[in-house]
Amino acid sequence: MIIELSDFFNNPSLISWGPLNIQYYAVTWVLSAYCIYLFLKTHPITKELGLSIDQVNDLVFLYGLIFGAMIGGRIGYMFFYGTDQLINDPLSLFYIWQGGLSFHGGLAGVIVSTVIFSKRFKIDFFRLTDSITLAMPIGLGLVRIGNFLNGELYGRATSGEWGFIFPTDPFGLPRHPSQLYESFFEGIVLFIILAIINTRTSRRGIVSASFLILYGSTRFFIEFFRQPDAHIGFVALEWLSMGQLLCMPMIFAGFALLTYFLRKA
Repeated sequence: MIIELSDFFNNPSLISWGPLNIQYYAVTWVLSAYCIYLFLKTHPITKELGLSIDQVNDLVFLYGLIFGAMIGGRIGYMFFYGTDQLINDPLSLFYIWQGGLSFHGGLAGVIVSTVIFSKRFKIDFFRLTDSITLAMPIGLGLVRIGNFLNGELYGRATSGEWGFIFPTDPFGLPRHPSQLYESFFEGIVLFIILAIINTRTSRRGIVSASFLILYGSTRFFIEFFRQPDAHIGFVALEWLSMGQLLCMPMIFAGFALLTYFLRKA
């Protein structure tokens, strides 16, 4: 089944009034943060750590969304995907209206901001990341739907009977809806698996390590269906994308942490 999408799937706007332009993609970011906040404020680990509602609010919206995902995601995108532009115009780092956020940069930003948060309030870092990683698939799933609505980050061309034709694709080819693949596997499936792991163990760090392994592995596989960035293409061995390259240290770090916490118990 080949589905040709309408022009709606091309940077659609929920509200467009003069200079005001609120896109569905931006809405999914805000909705993600709010859903994560609702999840964390009542989660047993949050209560175990003694976090107040105000602290959870700051953790999600200030440390997580702004300092972590937004700032870290922008810096990561420019270093990983926009190096040439950054060298030619260092101020382009601040051209947020041009778009461009990297998950791996956002993850690094969230880790740094969580370290600062845990030290400020004297909270166990890995127990805190256990709660955060349990909630992260909620945001991952919703934001990928935003990518789909924007007609961006679509998949590679397919010659099979299943594909979408995106209005943003200059070649007009049937493509894998890789955004939906990621939304399902990195969102729904990952959320369920991590929840099961959390019910089977209360050891600190296990959920965090599992997230790194499972997300990294899932993203690595789905990248085979996702179109590499046009200005970068494949970055290694003529078949590895930048996303896959960045997932590899995630997976290795996850296994290292998992081994460490299992041996420590």
